[in-house]
Amino acid sequence: MTIVSEPFSMDHVDIHSDNFGDDGLLRAGLKLNHLRMIVAIEDSGQISAAADVLNISQPAASRMLSEMEAITKTPLYERVARGVVLTTFGAALARRARKILLELREASREIGELKSGKGGSVFIGAVTAPAMSLVVPAINKVRKAYPGIEINIQVETSNVLARELLAARHDFIIGRIPDDLNPRLFEVTEIGIERACLIVRSSHPLMKQKVSTLADVRDYDWVFQPPGTLLRRTIEDVFLSRSVALPENIVNTSSLLLTCAIICETDAIAPVAVDVAQFLANQGSNASDVHMLPIDFDINVKPYSMITARERALPPSARLLYDIILEESRKQAS
Repeated sequence: MTIVSEPFSMDHVDIHSDNFGDDGLLRAGLKLNHLRMIVAIEDSGQISAAADVLNISQPAASRMLSEMEAITKTPLYERVARGVVLTTFGAALARRARKILLELREASREIGELKSGKGGSVFIGAVTAPAMSLVVPAINKVRKAYPGIEINIQVETSNVLARELLAARHDFIIGRIPDDLNPRLFEVTEIGIERACLIVRSSHPLMKQKVSTLADVRDYDWVFQPPGTLLRRTIEDVFLSRSVALPENIVNTSSLLLTCAIICETDAIAPVAVDVAQFLANQGSNASDVHMLPIDFDINVKPYSMITARERALPPSARLLYDIILEESRKQAS
């Protein structure tokens, strides 16, 4: 396993000084919980949030950070207005710690699969549209050919998924790289453009018209994804680019189920991916009361991609699903 053979060669730090050998940090008292803590600090930027991740008190988390600084003999973090940030040394330690924790997770997964005789486990994340149009068909193919594979899926926004990927909670994701993350941390293969639409219930007043304009839809209640999400920003840009005031009566939710419930019971309007709208409209339930509203403008969202963490190899079962999804995307594009 690489965690034994690879030394902690932190950037700008000569670990062989201060009597560090290949296992100097371990002999000095570095433990797995220390590694979990430095990763949690990098992810959250808050000592209290990192303490929650490790299920310990905030004073215990602070003591753990002090222990790490004593072991490495260098400052690992500094306090800022809204929490803490890692120093160059802390960031280097966090990067190596993340790899070590990933290797241990993969070792646990591999041993568990060998014990159970299963074909492997895959952990993926996807934004809603490709989850429905690409992941579901790919899963059907995988399950028929390799019934022993266990597949775990998280459907969320790209902001959440990209951070989950960096935290080694996913093998790969389908989405976009958030603007506030370093793109050099990822390997990206663009696979599709997401088209969005507006959905309403069948008895919505605007369904009596052949087509609706931005001015027509603006004064109704809206159900939006939370502020800052890509589809939300895309819709806002459509309004702004046409000099139409943004809607004022808004419910914010990331739940598609809650969005459908509101749409079916009120005259609210919601933007969703076209793939999602088509799926909902074809269901033999109350969800079938969801209809795409004819509009005279396009809603094209930024392309989505298959994304992996740089320098992290996919396990065989994850590579299998990755390749099938990629093949499915190319088939749908042709």
